[in-house]
Amino acid sequence: MAGPLQGVKVVELAGLAPAPFGSMVLADFGADVLRVERTSGSAGALTPPDGPLDRGKHTIALNLKDPNDIQELLGFVAKADVFIEGFRPGVAERLGIGPADFEQTNPRLVYGRMTGWGQDGPLASTAGHDINYIALSGALDLVGRAGERPVPPGNIVGDFAGGGMLLALGVIAALFERERSGKGQVVDAAMVDGAALLTSFMHGMHANGLWNQPRGENVLDGGAPFYDTYECADGRYVAVGCVEHPFFLHMLFVLGVDDQALPFQMDSNGWQHLRSVIAARFKERTRDEWAEVFAVSDACVTPVLSPWEAREHPHNQARDAFIEVGGLSQPAPAPRFSRTPAEHPEPQTADPDAIRKLRADWGVDAID
Repeated sequence: MAGPLQGVKVVELAGLAPAPFGSMVLADFGADVLRVERTSGSAGALTPPDGPLDRGKHTIALNLKDPNDIQELLGFVAKADVFIEGFRPGVAERLGIGPADFEQTNPRLVYGRMTGWGQDGPLASTAGHDINYIALSGALDLVGRAGERPVPPGNIVGDFAGGGMLLALGVIAALFERERSGKGQVVDAAMVDGAALLTSFMHGMHANGLWNQPRGENVLDGGAPFYDTYECADGRYVAVGCVEHPFFLHMLFVLGVDDQALPFQMDSNGWQHLRSVIAARFKERTRDEWAEVFAVSDACVTPVLSPWEAREHPHNQARDAFIEVGGLSQPAPAPRFSRTPAEHPEPQTADPDAIRKLRADWGVDAID
């Protein structure tokens, strides 16, 4: 595939969402990604595909307990630029496919490790999921309404933003450094670390006294009436983000609110009254009616769309922000590159002819 990573060869051991998402980003950027599905020895027994996460990849089934299959995997890794695994710490070493096992045959290999807790620390070997990692990082405590319990934001923050995306970034950084040193290295991508990194701005806000209220009572977490969602006449919602005063005044103007007695925007003592006035106005029309009213304004008001509605929005359609791959609508590769644009991704393939071509391209002989 074309793209800024064209020519980069990646071997990914199939796993749960974070690592496949990270290697999907690499594939979107033009890397040649071979996804290795684990089998119990039956030929062609693939685990169910992850759809968009596997786009642009080749897939081969190998039994990691079969010496011949391990030798085939080692053959691919010897020619790869990147190896990605998502085992608990120590599992890859026990299988004979840890970083030290590849160091002599491929010293330029970038070895990406995707875990929840990292390769060391008291929790490294314990189980967990996105909600656990973002809880320990401090990110989960930021999400929710005042006086209510924290609300998990799907598995976006830990698995994908703090996990797979940071893994892809780490791999790319290691590839860049390899151009100077000629040596590969291990990328230890832990979701708890990545989720914590995403809260950097809030740490700065807190240190400056700008994020010191309980959850749901700060400016950017729904505490302020000018940064929140509002229900419309049809039960759907709009998002309001007019933080700057001119944008806030423009929102009031478009809403038809002309009350000289309204409290000052930044006076938190008046936020409850201000919220009630704004909420009453938004209840007068449907979400889509308000979307049309605010469509070309600087009021920072947008409809809250479902992921399935988002692909139909005129702005997203104009930018081709969603594409169809294998009959499935999904987000397009991002970001975009002016000189080395990514190709339209294709569905993953386990076609024998495609695998034979991949072996030839990589210079890897099949093992009978």
